[in-house]
Amino acid sequence: MKLFGVIGRPIRHSLSPAMMNAAFRAQGVEAVYLPFEVEPGDLVDALRGLRAIGAVGINVTIPHKLGVYDWVEARTEVAEMARAVNVVRFSPSGATGHNTDVGGWWASVAPHVGEGALRVAVLGAGGSVQAILTALAKERPGSEVSICCRRQEQADALAARYGSWLRVRYAAWADRHEAIAQADLVVQCTPVGMWPRSGESPVESPDCFHARQVVQDIVYRPLHTAFLRQAEARGATTVDGASMLVWQGVKAYEWWLDRAAPVEVMRRTVYEALEREEADRHG
Repeated sequence: MKLFGVIGRPIRHSLSPAMMNAAFRAQGVEAVYLPFEVEPGDLVDALRGLRAIGAVGINVTIPHKLGVYDWVEARTEVAEMARAVNVVRFSPSGATGHNTDVGGWWASVAPHVGEGALRVAVLGAGGSVQAILTALAKERPGSEVSICCRRQEQADALAARYGSWLRVRYAAWADRHEAIAQADLVVQCTPVGMWPRSGESPVESPDCFHARQVVQDIVYRPLHTAFLRQAEARGATTVDGASMLVWQGVKAYEWWLDRAAPVEVMRRTVYEALEREEADRHG
């Protein structure tokens, strides 16, 4: 029986165990995937312990992606570019870190965007934005990306890092509606609208959206955020955050096992779990 898992804090609401165990069952893989809540101060001990007991691989979530990046002996090119690790593979030769947030995000939006460079508006400048910029640098070099955030130094740092591939610029938070209106692709990367404050949106007026856009919210609790509803009302194509969650899991599964993942099984498991959660919340 192979051991896989996810480490983070908090971890009890993670959908990864249900998704991965469903995938193992669907393909007859003798493996189990468990959640491990790990305090930041215990990270190295936890990683050593998992390797010692023969774990094959783990996912890494908040707040450990940077800590694990520093700990692994080797990193893939994508992980180096994103400067974060969200999946680890253990082997006799050591621990290798990879980043499937990059490929997972791109897989979630790629079917909806055209060919060539894009005009992108990103709301927020947190860790998830690095995965998005890495994906754009690899898949759509030359794209123009407006980082809408409150601290210019965050956007400037991203512009310096990704300037060889992308035209990244700072857009003041007060100017976010204008940046959205000019974009082909809009990605909402702040926690605004996350349950229990699910009625909130980072956009005050939906007039900035239009029917030629693809709009994504990486929040997936709830699935249909107020932000996405605003975009839908203006005719935009919308992509929910659960799609990115599923695809990063698919990419991790395939990297660990070197086989095609049962994508529909994983997708159905995640969406059914989220729909049950929403039904329970609304009684």
